[in-house]
Amino acid sequence: MKQLAHGYTLRVLDAEENQAIWAQHGEAAFKDAAQVFRYRDALSPDDLARIQALGTRMGEPFELRLGVFLGNEVAGWSRGVQESADTYYMVNSAVLPAHQRKGLYKALIAASLEILVPLGFQRIYSRHTATNNAVIIPKLQAGFVITALEASDRFGTLVQLTYFPNAARRKVLDYRVGLARPDDEVRGYLGL
Repeated sequence: MKQLAHGYTLRVLDAEENQAIWAQHGEAAFKDAAQVFRYRDALSPDDLARIQALGTRMGEPFELRLGVFLGNEVAGWSRGVQESADTYYMVNSAVLPAHQRKGLYKALIAASLEILVPLGFQRIYSRHTATNNAVIIPKLQAGFVITALEASDRFGTLVQLTYFPNAARRKVLDYRVGLARPDDEVRGYLGL
């Protein structure tokens, strides 16, 4: 458990705690949830069975679930999952309205990175509605960069934000997108 400002605490959640928080607060935290296309509703029972079967082939990836509390009251959470040997996807994070503007989202980002980077993840990313500045700005301040825009049938226009713990990888990205000229290190990696 980690103590935060204003009497809040942050701790790792187990899967059951995370599911209970999502069931109670998920829809309220994402006000536009009614507009999300729940594509599984459009699938046949056979399609759903095939998806479930495919899911059993995925093994057991690392999953991180964090919760922020004020006493016993849920204030916010973050959940993500390992996608590959080196990539982690921050699936879902929220701070409930009564607890916003207190640095809790920044604390969730920092706590996530404190856990994920030492584990060896080389790419940590999230996707957000392109106009969600309350989330995008703190992520950019924490060192995430915009790596993609996506047209999603489920959510609309999304921006992908990625954190690269490896400075060389970030340097190569900056060159690739035109933010920097290649130095000797980048030239060496790319054979320029």
